[in-house]
Amino acid sequence: MKYPFEAQPDEVLAAPETFVDAIFSSLASEFLVMPKGEGFLAYPVFATGYEALKKASNGFTRLDHSAILSEALQCPVVLIVLRAILGFTPPEWAYIASSRKGVDIPQNAARTLDRSIRSAPSRALKPGAMTLARIAALVETACDLIRESCPVVPSDKLHRFSKADTLEGLSSVQQLANLGAPYAMLLYERYLGRPFAGHRDSVSEFVGDGLESAIEEQLSLAGVTFRKTKRAERLVGFDQAPDFIIPDEFQPQVIIEAKLTEDDGTARDKATRIIRLCQMAEQRLREGKPGYQVIACLAGRGFGVRREDMRQIIFHTKGKVFTPKTLERLVDCSALAGFRTKKF
Repeated sequence: MKYPFEAQPDEVLAAPETFVDAIFSSLASEFLVMPKGEGFLAYPVFATGYEALKKASNGFTRLDHSAILSEALQCPVVLIVLRAILGFTPPEWAYIASSRKGVDIPQNAARTLDRSIRSAPSRALKPGAMTLARIAALVETACDLIRESCPVVPSDKLHRFSKADTLEGLSSVQQLANLGAPYAMLLYERYLGRPFAGHRDSVSEFVGDGLESAIEEQLSLAGVTFRKTKRAERLVGFDQAPDFIIPDEFQPQVIIEAKLTEDDGTARDKATRIIRLCQMAEQRLREGKPGYQVIACLAGRGFGVRREDMRQIIFHTKGKVFTPKTLERLVDCSALAGFRTKKF
C-alpha cells in the first residue's frame, strides 16, 4: 500500500480515498498503555496507607480527626486514601474544607501537597504552621463527610456520595472494609468514574510527549536543525506555535505538527489546527513571502474515525502525513531531506 508522502501531489488529489485508507491502516491506539509518571502510586504503597488509616480509626469504627491527622503526618498516603473514599480531586477537597472550616486552602496548594505525597509516599510530613492547619482542615472535613450519610437530592439529580462506601455514612465504609464490596457495584462505580481516570488525567500532558520525542529523535539522527517550541509559547506570525520549526522561527521552511488523540471529537479540532497552518503557508505565498511545508504527524485511534477530516489533512499537507509506524521515513520523504547533515 502506497502512503501519501510517497506520491506526487496530483496523484494524492486524484485518488484521496486510497491514501486515507493507507493512513488509517498505520494508525494504532495507545489508550490501553499509559506512562506512569513521577507521581505514580503503586498498589502496595496505597494499601499501606489504607491499613494505617484502618488502624487509626479502629477498623473504621471511630473517626477521631486528631488521631488520623497524627497518623497522616507519619504515613502521608493516609491522605490519598481519605481522598479516594471521598471520591474528590485535590481541588475539590480543598474547596469543601475551606468552606466548612474557614481555612484558606488554595487549589494549587492542594495539588502540590497531593503531588509531593505521591512523589515521596514514605517520607513523613513535617509541615509549617500554615500547611499543618490546612492538612488538619482537610482531615477534619474528610472525617465529617465520611461520618455523614448521603443527603437526599431530587430524583433528577445524583449526589457524589451516592456510592457504596459513603451512602450510609461510616457504616458503609465499615461494611466494605469488613465484608468486601459486591463486584457488580465495584464495576458500576468504575464505569461512572472511568478506570484510571485520575491517573490518566494527571499524566495526560506526557502522553503526547512520546510522539514528539520520536520526531525529535528522527530529526537529531539526521542532523536536522530544528526549533522545538514550548507549550503555549507565542511566536510572531503564528496564531499558535507549531510543535517543530525547521530550521527556526526566523526563516521557517518546514513546520511539523504532532497530534495524538483517542477521541474523534478532539481529532476534528486538531485537524482544523493542522489545516489552519497549511492555509497560513498558502497565504504567505500569495503575499509574496517565503512559504513553508507543513507536515502532520498523527497518532491515536481518534484520527482513524473521521474520513473527511483525514482527507482534508492529506489534501492540505499535499500528502505529508506520517504516523508512528512510518516516522522513520519522515526526513527522507519530505522537505526535511534538504536539511539532512548525517547518515544513519
